[in-house]
Amino acid sequence: MSERAIGIFDSGVGGLTVFKEIERLLPGEELVYIGDTARVPYGCKSPATVVRYALEAANFLLDQEVKMLVVACNTASSTALPVLEERFRIPVVGVIGPGARKAAAVTRNGRVGVIGTMATVKSEAYTRAIHALNPDIQIFSKPCPLFVPLAEEGWGDHPVALMVAREYLEPLAAENVDTLVLGCTHYPILKNTLRKFLGDGVRLVDSAQETAQTVSRLLKSDDLYRSGKPRPPRFFVTDSCENFEKVGGSFLDRRLDGVQEIQLGFM
Repeated sequence: MSERAIGIFDSGVGGLTVFKEIERLLPGEELVYIGDTARVPYGCKSPATVVRYALEAANFLLDQEVKMLVVACNTASSTALPVLEERFRIPVVGVIGPGARKAAAVTRNGRVGVIGTMATVKSEAYTRAIHALNPDIQIFSKPCPLFVPLAEEGWGDHPVALMVAREYLEPLAAENVDTLVLGCTHYPILKNTLRKFLGDGVRLVDSAQETAQTVSRLLKSDDLYRSGKPRPPRFFVTDSCENFEKVGGSFLDRRLDGVQEIQLGFM
C-alpha cells in the first residue's frame, strides 16, 4: 500500500492549490489528480449531484490503486465527505477541517470571514467546524460564485477580478474581519487581487497548506510513506486538456505534459 499514489480530485483547476502544497511537502509521493472540468463549477449543483460526482471521481482514483483520497474541493468536502469516508476503506481527507483549524488559530479579534461557493456557504460547514474549536468566534459568510470561472479562465490578477472582489468583499470588510477563509480551492489563484482590496491587515487562510500537513500526519500514523523511486504526477480532466494545461501550468510554474481526458461514470 505504501508505494501507491495519493489521489486528489477537484471540480477543475483549483485543486492544484492543494496538489502544489502536497507535492512541496511530500516530494517522494506519487500524485494522481482529477479535475472535473466538464462539470465545473460544483458550487451551484444540488448536494445529491455533488455526492454523485465525488463518488465517480473517487471510484476512478481507486481504479488507479491510490492509498489515500484528498477531496481538494470545498463544495465536495462540505457535502460528500461523510459518504466517501463510509464507502471507502482508505483514508479520506477533506479541506474544510484543516482550514477551520487555521482560521481559529490565527484570528486576533475573533471576527472571521468565510467566502466560498453557494453550496459551501449554504452548508455552514465552516461555521460548524470553527465553532467546534471556539464557539466565541463570530463568522461572516459570503458566497462568491464568479471567482471560480475567473480562476478557471486564468484571470486571477485581471482588473475584472478586482471589480468582482470589491463587490463581494465590501460587506465583510465593513464587519471588521481580521481573517478571511478562502473556502474554495480556486480562490488562492486570486490571492493577489484579494490582498489588493483587503490590505495586509486581513489574514488570508488557504486550507491547502493545512491539508498537506494533515496528509503527512496520516501517512506517518498509518505507515504509508512511499520509499520507492520518484514517479511523475498524473493528471486527468473530463473536458479539453488545453485550458487546464495553460492555467494549471501557469499556476504550478511548469509545463503540464501528458494530461489525459477521461469520462467519469457512476458506479
